[in-house]
Amino acid sequence: MAEFTLPKNSKINKNGKIYKSSAANKKTFKVYRYDPDLGENPRLDIYEVDLDACGPMVLDAIIYIKNEIDPSLTFRRSCREGVCGSCAMNIGGANTLACTKAISDFKGDVEIYPLPHMPVVKDLVPDLTHFYEQYKSIKPWLVNDEPVGSKTERLQSEEDRAKLDNVFECILCACCSTSCPSYWWNSDQYLGPAVLLQAYRWIMDSRDTNKKQRLAELDDTFKLYRCHTIMNCATVCPKDLQPSKKIAAIKQMIAQSH
Repeated sequence: MAEFTLPKNSKINKNGKIYKSSAANKKTFKVYRYDPDLGENPRLDIYEVDLDACGPMVLDAIIYIKNEIDPSLTFRRSCREGVCGSCAMNIGGANTLACTKAISDFKGDVEIYPLPHMPVVKDLVPDLTHFYEQYKSIKPWLVNDEPVGSKTERLQSEEDRAKLDNVFECILCACCSTSCPSYWWNSDQYLGPAVLLQAYRWIMDSRDTNKKQRLAELDDTFKLYRCHTIMNCATVCPKDLQPSKKIAAIKQMIAQSH
């Protein structure tokens, strides 16, 4: 039987620092901490947060921890409205957005980790360099060399515009891709649900004239066909999109083009 050993710096020390609170109404947060400059294994630090002093969302608690307890905690955030995707994390065992996840959803302690199976820059910040390179590879822009007047728009019917619903709303938070086992094991070549959903968005845009080439570039054993319809992507998507359904549609279009 094959045996696999995790890299020595990936094993989590669950006996991290503990920050107690004397507040009557408090909640315990166990937060993943990792600083590559220290050369130490990652650890779980425990923070007791005064719920009467912070807002209702998990992101509010994280901001409270940084502002009031431990300023060294590192994370991304921006809009706080579920629009930018910056605060995507693994919270309570599921990928989600910290700004739209309510603290009240959890009965016990809340464990917070960075998005899984991604290199970690520091603490809750994953390295998304490869993810965005994959996004760039599908040419996420309108391709149309037909001339258009300086005062004329490329018009689209309501019916054609409707084909982009439940697709364009993707905020590239990477919750879906980092929840996908196929992406965990094949992310060097498999584009993953988020990028393939974006590819579908441009394939279906009636103003784009590059559909045939887009499909040809996706017709690859690893880029597209590593999707095995596991459906984790649909389960965790904070916008309730269906990436696996659109991936299946891409496969069907390629099959019909042969």
